[in-house]
Amino acid sequence: MTRTPSFTRDELTVHTDPAELAKVTRALRGVGRKIALVPTMGALHDGHLELIKRSRRVPNTVTVVSIFVNPLQFGPNEDLAKYPRTLEEDLARCREAGVELVLAPSAEAIYGDDPQVTVHPGPLGEELEGAVRPGHFAGVLTVVAKLFNIVRPDYAFFGEKDYQQLVLIKRMVRDLDFETSVVGVPIVRDPEDHLALSSRNRFLSEAERASALTLPKALAAGTEAAIEGAEQGVAAARAVLDANPEVVVDYLELRGKDLGPAPATGEARLLVAARVGGTRLIDNTPVLLGVPEGGGSTELHG
Repeated sequence: MTRTPSFTRDELTVHTDPAELAKVTRALRGVGRKIALVPTMGALHDGHLELIKRSRRVPNTVTVVSIFVNPLQFGPNEDLAKYPRTLEEDLARCREAGVELVLAPSAEAIYGDDPQVTVHPGPLGEELEGAVRPGHFAGVLTVVAKLFNIVRPDYAFFGEKDYQQLVLIKRMVRDLDFETSVVGVPIVRDPEDHLALSSRNRFLSEAERASALTLPKALAAGTEAAIEGAEQGVAAARAVLDANPEVVVDYLELRGKDLGPAPATGEARLLVAARVGGTRLIDNTPVLLGVPEGGGSTELHG
């Protein structure tokens, strides 16, 4: 008889072999447990912990956190080499959060010797982040597809800070018939200065962090002005960004909530990417276009 894995709140099992992790999750599903996946690249912060908390609220669910710095989504001149790798600290945070399973594989374990097939993200993958980082979303969707096939999660939790990534993953799940419910979780911000939490924030000096606060301030200004329309919202956000020469903007765009063209009225998304010193940051916020005063919140998600 096959032994069924069992887990307690305080137990954490770490797997470096995707095949071994797959055996465990399939055995758990075989006895009626649900599987929740929280994919990360490590350097865990409170934003990641919020994803874990959300996953653990689902009844009868075992949470799997993947910790893998995915080389496929980094371009040749990007920060793969210096991306923070803090595995021991990450495992401690997972243990404290009650995570049951961690997958922490090598690149060789995920991709093998000669990977050739990737997932093409479609036209949206070449816009916004994709225009600045060619090939990025093919790398993202490929590793997410592989994780979905390894773990076979019932639910997967992703933060809205990487909003374009979230939209593309939902599209992939729909178009390729993955049996996974993708759950988006609102951005977690620093409670004092409202900077969106990111593993890359640790690279900011004190002065650079002060400049980085221009991003949430611009989004807040754009959200308020968008009550008058999309053009006004973008102009207000742009004015805040332009006032700080230390912030080099890659893009500032207002799109529909599915990242198509913005509607004349209703729900939309304001997105920004910029470089502060040597660190590239992204941020976004939901907005309501053409909504009269009192018709909706103009505060950033927190």
